[in-house]
Amino acid sequence: MLTQLAAATGVLGLLTLVPGPDMAVVTRRAVSRGRADGLRTVGGIAAGLLLWGALTVAGLAALLAASAEVYLVVKLAGAAYLCFLGIQSLRRPGAGVDGAAEGDALPERRGGGGAWRTGLVSNALNPKIAVFYTGLLPTLAPRGLGPAAGMALLVLVHVLLTLLWLGTYVYVLSRARQFFTRPRVRRAMDRVTGIVLIGFGVRVATSAA
Repeated sequence: MLTQLAAATGVLGLLTLVPGPDMAVVTRRAVSRGRADGLRTVGGIAAGLLLWGALTVAGLAALLAASAEVYLVVKLAGAAYLCFLGIQSLRRPGAGVDGAAEGDALPERRGGGGAWRTGLVSNALNPKIAVFYTGLLPTLAPRGLGPAAGMALLVLVHVLLTLLWLGTYVYVLSRARQFFTRPRVRRAMDRVTGIVLIGFGVRVATSAA
């Protein structure tokens, strides 16, 4: 069982490292608002994974993945949210998430609800996770455990890997925050992040189930 768990952890680790919407959302919050906001966003992303994990173990995620109509609704909602975040970044580049004027100091703490909610919503509206969990986790689950217990264990492993990877990424960004808070750099980062988020939104909207 340990060998199977190690192999599954390796697969989940590789998938976690692949850049995606989560990294773009975390970059936007961490660069604009600082380390604390970035970590809260990571916490929201982890909560979204736990939500999908609970739905998967309960069998509800499989129903969503099997229903073309429900999948389409969730997919378009998720794509719209990513595009909304991207447009926010493009509308006022260099202004920061909470609308600070260009050149103003960006406080590290300013209420974590928005950051946590951003991470949660971006993942909760990503039906690809339902397909990923229902399609891949059963094939990776250790045989020594029951199906539900095995998938629950792998969801926890995936959450821990995500926290470790994105948390480290936020720390790296925060170490270079003095560079990112320069007005020109902030404007450039907001534009790049906005374009990336909109690109991910379009990709989610046009992707097949």
